[in-house]
Amino acid sequence: MNARAALFDLYGDHLRSRGGRASVAALVRLLAPLDIAAPAVRTAVSRMVRQGWLAPARLPRGPGYEVTPKCVHRLDEAALRIYRVGTITWNGRWHILVVEPVRERSRRERLRSDLTFIGYAPMSETTWIGPRPAPGLDAILDGEGLSADRFDAVLDGDPAALVARTWDLEGIGAAYEEWTAQAMDLVGALPDNAGDDQVFATRSRLLHGWRNFLFRDPGLPAELLPRGWPGEKARIYFEHEAGRLLPAAAAFVDRHLGEA
Repeated sequence: MNARAALFDLYGDHLRSRGGRASVAALVRLLAPLDIAAPAVRTAVSRMVRQGWLAPARLPRGPGYEVTPKCVHRLDEAALRIYRVGTITWNGRWHILVVEPVRERSRRERLRSDLTFIGYAPMSETTWIGPRPAPGLDAILDGEGLSADRFDAVLDGDPAALVARTWDLEGIGAAYEEWTAQAMDLVGALPDNAGDDQVFATRSRLLHGWRNFLFRDPGLPAELLPRGWPGEKARIYFEHEAGRLLPAAAAFVDRHLGEA
C-alpha cells in the first residue's frame, strides 16, 4: 500500500466523519502501523494538494490538511460502493453515453479511468455503456470541459451476453476469489490479544484490497451477473470483518488525533 492510497483510505474511512482534517503529525502517526514513513506521508500529502484533493488547514495542534469539496464528493461516492447497502435494481434499460472525441492522450486516459470508476464500460473510443445513469457523471464531464449525448435504451439480444462481452466478468470473479482467500489469511493472522494499532493496520489492508474493486467491478445488478457470483461472498465477508474490527481501529484513530 503506497502512502497516497493509504491517505485516501484514512480520510475516507475515518477522518471524513471526524471533520475531514488532521495535523501532519497525526497523519504520520496514523500511517506508522502500515510501515509508511514520515517522508512518504509528507510527499503524498503535497501531491494530493497539487491535485486538488487536500488543502492546507490551520489546526489547534499545528498545521494540517483538510479534504476539498472535490475530495468529499469522491470519498462519499466511493463509500456508497465500498459499503454496498441495499439491492441494486435494473429496469432493463441501458444508459448510453456518447462523448465528444478527446485528442490529448492524458485527458483521454483520465476520462477513461474516471468513467470506469463510476461503472461505465467502453463500446468504442467515444461510446460508453452502463446499467444506469451514474452519480458523479456530470462532475467528470464538467471537470474535463466535455459535452456528451446520453440516452436510455433497450438493446437487442441477451443482456447477460452483452455484459459478458463488455466487462471482464471472468477476470473480476477470479480476482474476488483470490481476494477472499487472501483476506481470510490476513484476518486470521491477527492475534486475539492484538493491540488497536494492529487491528487498525489489518482493517486498513482489508479495506485497501476491497477498495481496489472500485476500479474493476461496475456494480452490476444481480440479474446481469452469473449464478454464484463470487463477488457476493466477498462482499459479505468484507462487511462482516470490517464492522467487527471497526471499534478497535476507531479507538486507535481517536487516540492519535487527540495527541499533541
